Amino acid sequence: MSELAEIKDNFVTQWGALGSQWGINRTMAMIHALLLVSPKPLTTDEIMAELSISRGNANTNLRDLVSWGLIRQVILKGERKDHYEAEKDTWKIFCIVARERKRRETEPASQVLKDCIDRSKDLKSAEAKELHKQLTSLNDFVTLANTIMEKVASREQSALLPKILKVLS
Repeated sequence: MSELAEIKDNFVTQWGALGSQWGINRTMAMIHALLLVSPKPLTTDEIMAELSISRGNANTNLRDLVSWGLIRQVILKGERKDHYEAEKDTWKIFCIVARERKRRETEPASQVLKDCIDRSKDLKSAEAKELHKQLTSLNDFVTLANTIMEKVASREQSALLPKILKVLS
C-alpha cells in the first residue's frame, strides 16, 4: 500500500472511531470520511469495496448522510449508477453538524428539563426547591447553547468567524 493510501485509510478509520464518540455510527462516519478525501464521486459499490461493508449498511448510511446534507447524490454523464460526493466546505460541514446535533441532542434535553422544571415548581420541600433551582440552571445553559448553535449554524463564515476569533483572543 502506498504512503498516500495508508494516510487515507488511517484518516477514514480514525474518523470512524471519532464519529462514534460524536453520536453517529462508525460506518456513517467512515463513509463520510472516505467521500471527504475522495477526489471524485464514488458509487455505492466502490464505497462497499473500500470499506468492506454490506450493501444494506452502505445504503442506510448513504441515505442518512444525504438527509443530513453532508453528502449529495450526483449523476455522471454516461453512467447508470448513482455516485456520491461529500460537501467539502469545512464551515458548511460544521454548520450542518451543529444544526443536526442541536436537533438530536440539545433540543430534546431542553424538553426533558422543561418538563421536570414544570413538575417541580410547586413542590415545597427544601430538596425539591434545590432540584428546581438546579434544573432551571441547567435549562438556562442548554437554552444558551441552543441559541449559540443556531446563530453559528445560520451564519456565513466570513461574517461570524472574525467575531468568534476576536472573542477568543
